[in-house]
Amino acid sequence: MSKTTVNVSTVPREAERTDSARSVGGSRAFALLLMITGAAGLLAAWIITIDKFKILEAKAEGKTFTPGCSFNPVVSCGSVMESDQASVFGFPNPMLGLVTYAVVIGVGVSLLAGARFPRWYWLTFNAGTLFGVGFCAWLMFQSLYRINALCLWCCLAWVATIVMFWYVTSFNIRNGFLPAPRPVKNFFGEFTWVLPVMHIGIIGMLILTRWWDFWTS
Repeated sequence: MSKTTVNVSTVPREAERTDSARSVGGSRAFALLLMITGAAGLLAAWIITIDKFKILEAKAEGKTFTPGCSFNPVVSCGSVMESDQASVFGFPNPMLGLVTYAVVIGVGVSLLAGARFPRWYWLTFNAGTLFGVGFCAWLMFQSLYRINALCLWCCLAWVATIVMFWYVTSFNIRNGFLPAPRPVKNFFGEFTWVLPVMHIGIIGMLILTRWWDFWTS
């Protein structure tokens, strides 16, 4: 009686190939989250871009323009918009947001329509959100400790980017596109919301302590 032999070494490779070729869609809630966070970021980028152009136009005419979200020396959108950090790539930063947040909305709409995407797509999308949250972290540091002013619309974009980053990362971990041990997958399956809440909470505490004397005066 002949025995069937199985080459065990080929099983992981075949599973890896299958996983790489697998296309996955998102839930309705995940699609709506991407659409909402993308829309929030797009709104912030749009308003900042308009105000930036108004500032430049006023300067060209020898006038001054104060954005509507400039309330005091700390909450001063104009100070942030006129800083060197506001055009780190040679053009106003929010113009980058106009493109990237629109892409996020597009992904959300596609998922809501039933689209499914392969592993490389989700990892690329995750890399984009990672760049976004990293860039926001740099802007936060610059705003708090170099420019010494806050822009409320920038804060909205930060929050939107942080939320989408953690939920896209959670999606990839839960679907096996990012390697993680079982306890980590279980955590992301139940408590993804904890991470953006903690992340935003830390930023809130930094803002509170940075201008504690101002807030309490």
